[in-house]
This record gives sequence, structure tokens and C-alpha cells, in this order.
Amino acid sequence: MDARELRDRTPEQLRDRLLELKKEVFNLRFQKASGQLENSARMRVVRRDAARVLTVLNEKAAGAARET
Repeated sequence: MDARELRDRTPEQLRDRLLELKKEVFNLRFQKASGQLENSARMRVVRRDAARVLTVLNEKAAGAARET
């Protein structure tokens, strides 16, 4: 998911997406520790997606703070 798609979402949707990504990172770390992780590149993709969501959330918060 790219940042343009994320900017169209509401902050609540972004927080939900962030929660999903954090759960996925946890599950991937658990799989890695138990030796069951098949695609190690997925961890990097999920972490970067979470960072993108956080960036867009921070942009929206900064924009809202500037308006008031």
C-alpha cells in the first residue's frame, strides 16, 4: 500500500491498519523464532508499511494542529 492510498483514509482507519500490521509483525517474529518463517522479506515489507501508516497519521495530526 502506498502513501497516496493511505492519505485518503480517515485517522481511525489508519489506526486500525496500524494495529493489524503490528499484529502481523508479532506473528512473523514468532514464526521466525520457531523456525517456521518461509518468507523473511515479508517482515521488512510489513515494518515499512507500518512506518508509512505512522507517517501519514503524524502528517494528519500536524495538519490538524496547524489549522487550529
